[in-house]
Amino acid sequence: MDKLALRREITEVCRKIKQESENNLILAINEAEQSANEYGQPKDRYDSYRAQLSDKREMLNQQLLKVQEEIGLLDRIDLARECDTAGFGAIVITPVQKVFISIGIGKVKMPDGSDLYAISAVVPFALAIRGHKKGDFFEFNGRKMEILDLY
Repeated sequence: MDKLALRREITEVCRKIKQESENNLILAINEAEQSANEYGQPKDRYDSYRAQLSDKREMLNQQLLKVQEEIGLLDRIDLARECDTAGFGAIVITPVQKVFISIGIGKVKMPDGSDLYAISAVVPFALAIRGHKKGDFFEFNGRKMEILDLY
């Protein structure tokens, strides 16, 4: 598969995962609002059930904002050019694993059956390889590794 096509494909897979999370959060927020509306007006000043519903809605809204921010990060990846150094938007292949430096999702199953790890640009592994090129060696957790390919 073409390297740029692989980057587009992994970006799309990650976007679908995050959009599914976004949809689930929106449904959960709507359910929490519906529960609050069905419950009616607060029964007294210390209505703990109402407070719990409010806290749940606020927590879900924060999670929704985080997911939307991650989708925005994926949209910022320039899929028209190959990366020549390890950094945000690059796919890096080492003897140990293939990583896509973007947002932290973890193991992503590709449509062709292969596995890739979508990691945040601020995790220690991404920081250890940042700025390195294909063929460069780097050290991570006491192990010396080579970047086999990068795009």
